[in-house]
Amino acid sequence: MQTSAPTATIDRYLTNAEAAAVLKLSPRTLEKLRVNGGGPRFRKFGSRVIYAREDLDAWANARVCESTSDVNYAALR
Repeated sequence: MQTSAPTATIDRYLTNAEAAAVLKLSPRTLEKLRVNGGGPRFRKFGSRVIYAREDLDAWANARVCESTSDVNYAALR
């Protein structure tokens, strides 16, 4: 019995443009976060920068707030 491969695969590693699209940010914003700090973890291979999907998810999940009076809200600005 032959099994077929899934029709849609999720890439584990993403380019800057792909990571920005996942996070709904501009690629330039993601670049600035990388330079200034505070952005998601990334990997560097020579001149190439890539992001692991799990690092993007962890970074986004660490920024969950319930309201603007949330203690974390001011720290994330």
